Amino acid sequence: MKRLIILSLLTMLVLSASGQKYMTKSGFISFVSHTPMEDIKGDNNQVAGVLDISTGDMVFQILIKSFHFEKTLLEEHFNENYMESEKFPKASFKGKITNLASVDFNKNGSYEVLVEGDLTIRDVAKKMSVKGILEVVTGGVNANAKFTITPEDFNIKIPSVVRENIAKTIEVTVAMKYAPV
Repeated sequence: MKRLIILSLLTMLVLSASGQKYMTKSGFISFVSHTPMEDIKGDNNQVAGVLDISTGDMVFQILIKSFHFEKTLLEEHFNENYMESEKFPKASFKGKITNLASVDFNKNGSYEVLVEGDLTIRDVAKKMSVKGILEVVTGGVNANAKFTITPEDFNIKIPSVVRENIAKTIEVTVAMKYAPV
């Protein structure tokens, strides 16, 4: 136990000394499925993420059961039938800001960025290239993006009886507020 505490303190010291890593445990991800039959929206504000401003590396992890819906029945179907959250409890993204040189982390402002990496849902990884905005603010960095995914790309099976209720492409919104580690 003593070694674990010392190791944790040393890790925090190294990360703090570099001043290059930013983290959040309360990032926000939502998705919307819009069809003429029904709109389905899931929100998750318990997303953990790390941004390394020296390399542009960006990682976040999502606990699937932390998505919440307006209707309890939708949440149950989402977890049991579509995402199988007992079998696949997490989704993740691991990528890199490809135009990092265009961001001045010493000056408050908004910067357009391109992030490329792998989005993993249900143990299926898919290469993604997403445009977003990094906002450098006093005491942190905010990251925002919108993109679409296709459920079939991640082996999410939609039964034909409800196929008309679920969009073929799902809009995903990401909003992270990072603070220095």
